[in-house]
Amino acid sequence: MDLDLDTALRILDVGPDARVDPDELVRAAMRWHFGPETGTPFWLRRAATLGFDPVADVRTWADLRLFPNVTDELRDVAVADLIPLGFGPHPDVVSVIESGGTTGAPKRIPLLRPFADLFSHREAGVLTAAGLGPGTHWLAMLPAGPHGAFEQVKRAASAHSRGSLVFGIDLDPRWVKKLAGAGQGVDAYVDHLLDQAAFVLLQQPVSAMRITPPVLARLTERDDLLEAVQQKIRYLVWGGASMDPEARHYYRTELLPDAVLSCRYGTTMALGAGGAERPGLDDDAPCALDPSVSPYVTLSVVDAQTGEPVPYGERGRLVVHHVSKSFLLPNNAERDTATRLEPLPGHVGDAIADVAPLAEFGGVAVVEGVY
Repeated sequence: MDLDLDTALRILDVGPDARVDPDELVRAAMRWHFGPETGTPFWLRRAATLGFDPVADVRTWADLRLFPNVTDELRDVAVADLIPLGFGPHPDVVSVIESGGTTGAPKRIPLLRPFADLFSHREAGVLTAAGLGPGTHWLAMLPAGPHGAFEQVKRAASAHSRGSLVFGIDLDPRWVKKLAGAGQGVDAYVDHLLDQAAFVLLQQPVSAMRITPPVLARLTERDDLLEAVQQKIRYLVWGGASMDPEARHYYRTELLPDAVLSCRYGTTMALGAGGAERPGLDDDAPCALDPSVSPYVTLSVVDAQTGEPVPYGERGRLVVHHVSKSFLLPNNAERDTATRLEPLPGHVGDAIADVAPLAEFGGVAVVEGVY
């Protein structure tokens, strides 16, 4: 039986900690995004070409595989057409965020208030569970606008502890990739970032940090900055680029043994959400990540040729589904691979480990640069 709108809204509008049945969420989202009075203009147009009826035929989380991967279309679509009509003529748009341009022209999507608040609340819960106390101050070396990473860190820090200071060092991933893709070195740019970070690290009472692995590697080559990190930073979140297991083990056991290192995986096409490192892992354990905004953002690891799940423990293509009231993008094949792990009880989809980029995506060479 199809859901009526009131029932769909009761499911979509539950609190951020409420347990939501993944299949009920999918049915409610189909009713919302494909309803003529509430739907998303992009999807209302696209429905005619899908070859199936999303409201009638997409009944479960597994049915999301019916959708084609439309991510490339988001390079050209009008951003306003990605906002559901049900939010009315004056939707609360937090920002328009863009991809980093790793795989060509950037893709643009709107971040609406309901999902921004949900994501920040869930990340704040991760920080609390990790033992971060009130008043934790951050240094975040991440992309600011038009990318969403830095603003998300600010929202999560505020949700975790109002009054937390977040010192930002803007990182321009497109400029770095342009340099790297042209065969030019990025050392001068990274030095520029670290020179700015030095003022914060040496002068401000920061105890938490967000950084990408390539920048972290360069930071630890500077004795003054390494000493500051060793003395001050007790929680270090890394992400935005891959880190090999040997480097992760080295940081955790030898270089930064007094800090908790924790990975985040996020994708712009899921409004920045993805996975958070499972706490309490041994130093030798794989870097396991669980979906942090489940069941709204879920992960699957599949065979790139067949689309079928690979066996647990094997590497495959990473596919991300975003299903929320704010946004719909199912079956997004990412530019990354990962090892498939069994999910934690109560989670739908997969847990993942050891994320790494593809060498090529959509015919374009993947350049990680520093993000």
